[in-house]
Amino acid sequence: MTAGYGEAVTTEEMAAPRPRWLRIAGSFWFHIVLAFVVVGLVLSFVAKPYGVPSESMAQTLQPGDRIVVNRLAYIGTEPATGDVVIFDAGPGWETPPPPNLDPLRATSRWLGEFTGFGPSGSHTLVKRVIGQPGETVACCTDDGLLTVDGMPLEGQYVEEDFAFTPVALDCDTTPASQRCFAPVTVPDDSYLVLGDNRAASSDSAVHCRGEAPQTDCWRWMRRDEIVGKAVVIFWPIARWSSL
Repeated sequence: MTAGYGEAVTTEEMAAPRPRWLRIAGSFWFHIVLAFVVVGLVLSFVAKPYGVPSESMAQTLQPGDRIVVNRLAYIGTEPATGDVVIFDAGPGWETPPPPNLDPLRATSRWLGEFTGFGPSGSHTLVKRVIGQPGETVACCTDDGLLTVDGMPLEGQYVEEDFAFTPVALDCDTTPASQRCFAPVTVPDDSYLVLGDNRAASSDSAVHCRGEAPQTDCWRWMRRDEIVGKAVVIFWPIARWSSL
């Protein structure tokens, strides 16, 4: 047996054990650990699947949909009006207390959150960006449209909005339409986000609608709370589509 042209492999070389790092790198368990590390890095820094928990974004997103979130989308850029974003809700957002689970169910839940085939974290929300920092958002025009810096924002993705009928039920009637809210300027490093299913969404404006809301009623999505941009529905297969 030869190792190359004119080179013979000695008995001592054939009998010598492989270096330890080669034995470890070639083992089954090393490959398993490496696979988990690679998947973990991808999920942490590149893309991650999430489960949609509620109907607040219907019809765009339905409860049970699984979406892929691009975690690199806002590196060097900012969310744009109309983007569907995932964020970890901070103080001021109502979030359910963590469930008291036994170790087996807690492990199952963690795996579900990690892989995207289980429920998302209790503080993780999905909404659509409506107002960016410094913009003034108000509702409504005479036709019931929301405006951003005075320009009507067409709601082609809105599934169900609050009732609004000019003259009969609008922003000047008593009672006023629940669709209405006073002009507000979005603070620095913050975003005004709403659900596409406006009438069933606990979003930035939920406490600011109706009669005489409090002055501090607004809830903002902060820049440092953003997880990423929702880019595709990947499950169920029948609902596969880009966002």
